[in-house]
Amino acid sequence: MLGPMFLTHLECTACEGSFSPLGLPRACPDCQAPLAARYDLEAAGAALDRSTYASRPGRLWDLAEVLPLADPSHAVTLGEGGTPLLELPRLAAELGVARLTYKDEGQNPTGSFKARGLSVAVTMAKAGGATALAVPSAGNAGGALAAYGARAGLPVVLAMPQDVPAANRIEAEVTGAEVHLLPGTIADCGRWIRERAAEHGWFDLSTLAEPYRVEGKKTMGFELACQLGWTLPDVLLYPTGGGTGLVGIWKAFDEMEAMGWLPKGAPRPRMIAVQAAGCAPMVEAWASGAERATAPANPHTCAAGLRVPTPKGDRWMLDVLRSSHGRAIAIEDEHLLASTRRLGRSEGLFGAPEVGALVAALATLRAEDHIGHNEHVALIATGAGHKYLECFG
Repeated sequence: MLGPMFLTHLECTACEGSFSPLGLPRACPDCQAPLAARYDLEAAGAALDRSTYASRPGRLWDLAEVLPLADPSHAVTLGEGGTPLLELPRLAAELGVARLTYKDEGQNPTGSFKARGLSVAVTMAKAGGATALAVPSAGNAGGALAAYGARAGLPVVLAMPQDVPAANRIEAEVTGAEVHLLPGTIADCGRWIRERAAEHGWFDLSTLAEPYRVEGKKTMGFELACQLGWTLPDVLLYPTGGGTGLVGIWKAFDEMEAMGWLPKGAPRPRMIAVQAAGCAPMVEAWASGAERATAPANPHTCAAGLRVPTPKGDRWMLDVLRSSHGRAIAIEDEHLLASTRRLGRSEGLFGAPEVGALVAALATLRAEDHIGHNEHVALIATGAGHKYLECFG
């Protein structure tokens, strides 16, 4: 069933072309940039006010009015969303900020924020007539697609780097995916999928190759605002690989303002993209003032989710960073691993190495006075540490 409630069209994020949301849309057919779902937000805001939303159980599909499926009873779901927002008072005091909050996405099904995007993307792929699904993955997206594909009754094919964390490979195999381990990075895996998808009838759900993974990720922004009493933090740090979460959260802020849930022109967070020093295409692009990112020659990091050398959403991410007066920062592996342990000792939280990168970035930016002592900083903790045990052995 495909019958959007308030979804009106898909819009190219580069050339602004308008396209139908029906069937199995992919990137812009004219310029190959990502497509973004657009809604009648005035009507959506009239149908769902923020107090009604706040009274719902808090799961992802409670935002059905600004998601692309008319009837959420047809959603492919494992109970994703509604993750807690935790206060980190000891770590805030250690790092010298007034308030530090932690959106714990590791509590999603499959242990990461990828559950959000894949719930919506698989729902829409099934509704649009897909008969098999495929994705290249550095880890968590593959595990999530395997789980949601199984939930939908659709076969899943994954291409993963040979050094993918064992937990990601095992969970994908256990939930029925056909897993291919390949030399190289996620970029090489993506090429392998693209070369075979048409021949085998796979619908490719690669990051930003279709418009609906972003729609799942944007729900983090809606939840964050609700959990903070409809205010926003001063600074938001996000571990950045492919970028759907970063742009999705900013998209949520835009939509909430258009719906009347946030005041027009209300202050928004400075968005900070955090990458690993061994794979930092967005940091280089932001620092140089470029419009597009350039792939590093030898991308490497133990934080598998950050080893994305060619992010498809580079222009969109750079727009968000610059519009928010934010920045991009790179962290060495030794520091992100040490900061993962620091988080664990200080607050009892075992985050993924990508989450440790956020703590290290906050320490650096605070020391350089890019973040003030009186500010509220939010960390989007995209995954759980138990998915990366090899990093801590």
